[in-house]
Amino acid sequence: MLKCRTVWRKLAPLAKSSSTLCRQNVRRAGLNNGRTPVCVPAAHMSSGPVGGGGDNLKYALLVGAVSVGGLVYAVVTMKSDQKRYEQRIEELSTRPQKTSTKPTAAQIQSEPPAVPEDQPAAAPSIEEPSSPAEVEAPKDETAPETTTPPVVDSTPVSLKLPAHAPYLLIGGGTASFAAARSIRARDPGAKVLIVTDEPDLPYMRPPLSKELWFSDDPAVTDTLRFKQWNGKERSIYFQPPSFYIRPEDLDGAENGGVAVLNNRKVVYMDVRGNKVKLDDDTEISYDKCLIATGGIPRNLQLIERAGEEVMKKTTLFRKIEDFKSLDKVSRNVKSVTIIGGGFLGSELACALGRRSTESGLEVIQMFPEKGNMGKVLPEYLSNWTTEKVKKEGVKVLTEALVKSVTCKDDQLEIKLKDGRVVTTDHIVAAVGLEPNVDLAKSAGLEVDSDFGGYRVNAELQARSNIWVAGDAACFYDIRLGRRRVEHHDHAVVSGRLAGENMTGASKPYWHQSMFWSDLGPDVGYEAIGIVDSSLPTVGVFAKATAKDTPKAATEMSGTGIRSESETEDTAVSPVASDTPSPAAENKDDFGKGVIFYLRDKVVVGIILWNVFNRMPIARKIIKDGEEHADLNEVAKLFNIHED
Repeated sequence: MLKCRTVWRKLAPLAKSSSTLCRQNVRRAGLNNGRTPVCVPAAHMSSGPVGGGGDNLKYALLVGAVSVGGLVYAVVTMKSDQKRYEQRIEELSTRPQKTSTKPTAAQIQSEPPAVPEDQPAAAPSIEEPSSPAEVEAPKDETAPETTTPPVVDSTPVSLKLPAHAPYLLIGGGTASFAAARSIRARDPGAKVLIVTDEPDLPYMRPPLSKELWFSDDPAVTDTLRFKQWNGKERSIYFQPPSFYIRPEDLDGAENGGVAVLNNRKVVYMDVRGNKVKLDDDTEISYDKCLIATGGIPRNLQLIERAGEEVMKKTTLFRKIEDFKSLDKVSRNVKSVTIIGGGFLGSELACALGRRSTESGLEVIQMFPEKGNMGKVLPEYLSNWTTEKVKKEGVKVLTEALVKSVTCKDDQLEIKLKDGRVVTTDHIVAAVGLEPNVDLAKSAGLEVDSDFGGYRVNAELQARSNIWVAGDAACFYDIRLGRRRVEHHDHAVVSGRLAGENMTGASKPYWHQSMFWSDLGPDVGYEAIGIVDSSLPTVGVFAKATAKDTPKAATEMSGTGIRSESETEDTAVSPVASDTPSPAAENKDDFGKGVIFYLRDKVVVGIILWNVFNRMPIARKIIKDGEEHADLNEVAKLFNIHED
């Protein structure tokens, strides 16, 4: 096609001039014929027929000559071009491979980390297309190394990213991974792309504030492997790198797969066009999309306004990098202060408190409530927990409202509203989580004004072809009303359900998610439903035994992430214990027990205190939604009085 076009461009002027000349001569001949009188004088002689026939013959011969000449010229030109083309191909095929004196991302990386955006590789030359030999050579990845360096692919990595992903998951946390696994289970050939702004593959967050701090391995921040309370070792990552495929290989994956695009953030969603834009302006279209962006740690406004020096000495704990940073800080300073008395703050206080007995680190925890986890636990149990935290080596300051934070002499000075002053080297702000709803505006998605997060229907769907799961989802609970839950088990279950619905399951969300917290290997609890200390509560307790600890529970279940084992179970006709129950709320011993949270005389929440693997029973009680005349009898369903 290219050769014909070249020949035509060369012949076009000649053909055009020839055609124009013929038309002019014909017109002139016609005019002359019109002027010729009917009676021609006898003296007039002509070399051709009357009416200009001789001229027409000349013109016909001229046109014929031009046509033959053009044809000959075309044949000669095509043969010449063919010869030059064959010479060029032969030259390219015999050309030696180019060596690169400067290493590139393709030589350094064996996996898909992103290439710096400000240094794109040179685009391939249009005039010198790669020969088939050059294209096929890199495919032999198992060939032994030779002295000749491999061909370096000069195409920028951003150009290799798939332009389309049948299943696009925004966020690289627990909910996204659960959704990906669910999608692949129902659609084995599915192609799933996870986009995350973190540099890590999907991992579980609970060990960051629990087991990792109790590891004896000095290299735990590098290996991110830990021993569970049952002594078994595992990695914080859900799957090894070999489980995933590279994003650039997703399009050509015959059997599909899960690819993770790290260090990229979705900044814009075109819902009508079914596509998103990344922070490097790359656009990716999708068929089905999941938003699982999680949340962002809150900070105190007075700390944010205190200046850069204070912010440098403040940790907002959420990611792997935060764990590594705090671990390093705690080994190099003399004092750490944790602001916050909830789950995260209390877990970190106990973890760092144990380290203080070995290194002499001063650990301070302060919060506005009267006791640890005061917003969740009844006051008597909150006070008991506070004493437990103090025994771990933590200095606890209750009813502490921060007034100001300043940096003096390379230390932080925290002034409280009641006049107390605390001097420390570093602050950990554990004051809650803000759902990440940055995409709400561009996507036109509704954000709940009361609980935050994207409002979704019973199938976790926000709009057509868009689902939301995890911390960012505000869903409707058929028993407890609209809620938003920030716990691992909810991320697992909601992500799994969203993945099923993305493949056409159309299942409603009915599961009552649980959550758990461990204050070391000896004290832990599991909870479900609405657990709010402002609600009326009834507690039934018994004396704990050696098996009533988180350590013993994981030895029995075989996993430290307890929700992974219990969420698959359902309670079927639980049998109550015949052992008589003692009086509720024992004064001194809260070794193990059950706390019921009531609303309109109906149980809406349950905490199992050092009682494990009984969550299906608690879930069934809340699901039934019945009034109970004697909760001591209900507590027998959990067999807490058996030795």
